[in-house]
Amino acid sequence: MPFELPVEFNLEDFSLETIREKYLDFGLVAEQYDVILQAVLVTLVLALLAEGLGIVLGLGLSLMKISRSWLLSFPAQLYIDLFRGTPLLVQIIFIYFATPLIGIRFSSLFFAGLTALMLNGAAYVAEIFRSGIQSIDKGQMEAGRASGLTYTQTMRHIIVPQAFRRVIPPLTNEFVMLVKDTSIVSVIGLEELLRSARVLQSSTANATPLVVAALIYLAICLPLIYAANGLERRLNRRTA
Repeated sequence: MPFELPVEFNLEDFSLETIREKYLDFGLVAEQYDVILQAVLVTLVLALLAEGLGIVLGLGLSLMKISRSWLLSFPAQLYIDLFRGTPLLVQIIFIYFATPLIGIRFSSLFFAGLTALMLNGAAYVAEIFRSGIQSIDKGQMEAGRASGLTYTQTMRHIIVPQAFRRVIPPLTNEFVMLVKDTSIVSVIGLEELLRSARVLQSSTANATPLVVAALIYLAICLPLIYAANGLERRLNRRTA
């Protein structure tokens, strides 16, 4: 039986002119700049809100997880395992399409996507904070307790502020992942960057909108990646 390639190549369609027309026709996208700009705004607002709310929820989960009480640590561990162990795509679809069965309905696609990204991100942020808190020398806790502070006061005024400085680089990396994960929300129809690019690509039979979307994601994420690497190197020099 002759071997057949799983992909069909038509070299007659492959030329620099075809590439320019089908992938690099930026004038086509310029005509719809307002649609792309609105989609970029939705993507950034979605990512920023999800990250901010995820940090608050994640910090609470991390404190619950390291608690000595299993009534706090077990639910936190269960939550983290659930959201880290299942695909974000499944979570988004479940939150939007399945929660109405128990009377939970979202007023807009935006808030459904925001809820899914926040709940998912919080699980990863919780592990980042847990690692940061446990990296603080135990003597800091002992010193705080010896000075008359309660456990909660020591965590609030001594441990968590130090841990927060240490987790800034991984939190930045987490935000980069979150920006890219906003594209998955397109599955429920939210007009974020990827969804808008796909609609434009479909209506024009041209791949340039997808190329532009990829370049925009790159322009947002690359500076954050380099910033996180720089912060991490600076932190390592201070702790060395």
